[in-house]
Amino acid sequence: VQLVKEYILSNPDVYQNKFQDIYGWGFDKTRWPEEKWPTLEALDADPITKDRPIRLTSKDGHAIWTSKTVIDANAPFPNTVEGGIIVQDKDGNPTGIFLDSAQEFIETATPDEVYEQRIAFTVEDALKNGITAMHDAGFLPNTLEFYKRRTKKYGDLPIGIYAMHSFRDSVSYLGNSTEKLDHDRLRMRSVKLICDGDKSWDGYFWSPRVYGPYSDDPTNFEFMRLSAELLNEVVPRFLKDGGQVNAQAIGDRANGIVLDAFEKAVEEGIDIKSLRPRIEQAQIMTEEDLERIGRLGVIASIQPTHATDDMWYGEQRLGPKRVRSLYAFRKMIESGARITLGSDIPVDSINPLEGFYAAITRRRSPHGPGGWFPDQKLTRIEALRGMTIDPAYASFSEDMFGSLEPGKKADYVVLSKDIMKIEPREILGVEVLATVMDGKVVYVQL
Repeated sequence: VQLVKEYILSNPDVYQNKFQDIYGWGFDKTRWPEEKWPTLEALDADPITKDRPIRLTSKDGHAIWTSKTVIDANAPFPNTVEGGIIVQDKDGNPTGIFLDSAQEFIETATPDEVYEQRIAFTVEDALKNGITAMHDAGFLPNTLEFYKRRTKKYGDLPIGIYAMHSFRDSVSYLGNSTEKLDHDRLRMRSVKLICDGDKSWDGYFWSPRVYGPYSDDPTNFEFMRLSAELLNEVVPRFLKDGGQVNAQAIGDRANGIVLDAFEKAVEEGIDIKSLRPRIEQAQIMTEEDLERIGRLGVIASIQPTHATDDMWYGEQRLGPKRVRSLYAFRKMIESGARITLGSDIPVDSINPLEGFYAAITRRRSPHGPGGWFPDQKLTRIEALRGMTIDPAYASFSEDMFGSLEPGKKADYVVLSKDIMKIEPREILGVEVLATVMDGKVVYVQL
């Protein structure tokens, strides 16, 4: 609340207009002295934030915290929501927290000037960190329309974006009705499906869909956000119409269900390898599915920093046997699967050197110099490829990006030290001296 108050007071136009929408991202109740959901009363208790339309999204994107003004503007609400929860008080009134699918009941009209501010901030941050292209895992229709308007107005984007349509079972994004884009720096030919929930050990709402109960919570009945029946219907259909399917699956049961849907497409005669399907996150897999992901030709889109975040409580949640299939990067590669490495920004840091370090060391105190399950480390060349040519391949753009070769765009970064040779402990201190896109310097350290 104090941060929102400071934002209002530091922006005269916002301060003078109590009807102006205020957006924020990144609150994390697990970092607060008392771990519980905030309420709309907290926003109304301060005279500066009171009676303003305020929407604050949690760090993981699975919750929105709203003010009473937003509640009143969007009411009434149902008592139950499939795939989500509207948190209520003892009298059945919304407290201001909308979880997962329930977030769709909060309308958010984002004007172009806000989108422009977000692009400017993101691009500045990305270029400082040596990033020339990003994968945006989930475009909603209004976001897509803005990017189309912007591309038409300016000709191209200041950074490469590989976009994915955000699938909703209530919206028809099926195959040949899904728009494909192929501009120079803006491409889209895929759909993103969120199949199970966020990892529960952070204290957030959804649990990944796993086989059997959690080791520390036998009463935890997790479930799929998209059913096996729906996935078996839509995944082959997308692929048959030539679309790339990128399915987020975290738990081992969810990963199995997604691989079943991909296998069903193969049985229907679809050459899925040429369509480069992806499992986003792919955090927990059985030994059988670690073999199957390679055999089917499914790309594992993984985030190395998640491993160094979750190693503190992974065994507690999964037990000593199942935890060995958590972030099993080496086993994925040995199965023949292709990987692509990302950050999951804004959930984790945008800095790719943090992901590089996590991938090759799997190390954070107190796990010692060997790291956490060191047999699953990546080599430096695998980690480097995972952030360059592999994501280019995973976005059908290896003809333009991902390596320095004749005929490709001259996108590259100049670092203060050679990360392929220095001691691992030095990597996190490496600085980006310059970022170059298409042969032009777009960032230089002053």
